[in-house]
Amino acid sequence: MGLVKTEKFSDSQNQIALFAKAFGHPARVAIIQHLFKINTCVCGDLVEEIGLAQPTISQHLKELKKLGLIQGTIEGTSVCYCIDTDNWTAMKTILNGFLDNDLNSNTCC
Repeated sequence: MGLVKTEKFSDSQNQIALFAKAFGHPARVAIIQHLFKINTCVCGDLVEEIGLAQPTISQHLKELKKLGLIQGTIEGTSVCYCIDTDNWTAMKTILNGFLDNDLNSNTCC
């Protein structure tokens, strides 16, 4: 299988695909849900809550942070994570626009 040629697609299409990838793993969904529930978190808390190894949780946090859906601040030897509300709102706007495509569509059959 060859490399995906992202330059053939619009910025919006690439962004939607990245968001879909973020939600493509149940651990990342669980992390986001937990962060919304408690409003801040330390990585160790996530290990206990989700039940995955710390390096695995860290990798998922890295992916979510790279997309800008979460942000982290260093407090001593710990990193506290929370939802980046501005980017979360922007993502919702982009995804809602995509998901609302059916509102302007005729049935095909």
